[in-house]
Amino acid sequence: MEEDILIQISNRIKERRREKNITVQELAQRASVSKGLISQIENSRTIPSLIVLIEIIKSLEIDLNEFFKDIRSKSSSAPILVKRKEEYSHFEKEHALGFHYQRIFTQSITQSTIDIVILELEPDAIRPLVETDAFEYKYILSGKVEYQFNEEFIALNEGDSMLFDGRIPHTPKNLGTTVARMLVIYFFEDKK
Repeated sequence: MEEDILIQISNRIKERRREKNITVQELAQRASVSKGLISQIENSRTIPSLIVLIEIIKSLEIDLNEFFKDIRSKSSSAPILVKRKEEYSHFEKEHALGFHYQRIFTQSITQSTIDIVILELEPDAIRPLVETDAFEYKYILSGKVEYQFNEEFIALNEGDSMLFDGRIPHTPKNLGTTVARMLVIYFFEDKK
């Protein structure tokens, strides 16, 4: 099972359990599994067997088709994924007080080199559309930036983020009057 699908399933179980106001212990009892197993599944620490997964979904009183609707592997996802800061999924790890995790994106990329960069974009910065032989992740630290992909334009505010295939011609534009700053992570796939 691909890691991104595992995380989607884990998040969906946790979301549905919370929507129905069911505790981890209650769900474990309904599905005839241990509380620890439910916790490990919800935190993407283990892959449940198909039988256990079906029992958990049934215990949440959700139709299987409804549960798996919109769960996709990386190969069927859109080439440009935008996440607004209010859409980041919160999750917990172990029993840690004061730790606030937010999952932004999960992308499975094997055989890759990662390059992490801070980009500062002047208000009048300009360049033509470019292509990068990498997947690109952008997180807006400050300012407002508009990305152009051929004829498509996407505006990103502070805290928003985006993941896309850098082989799509693209360029950013600073929409503000001060320097815009962003965290940029390039995922270069190593050629065999």
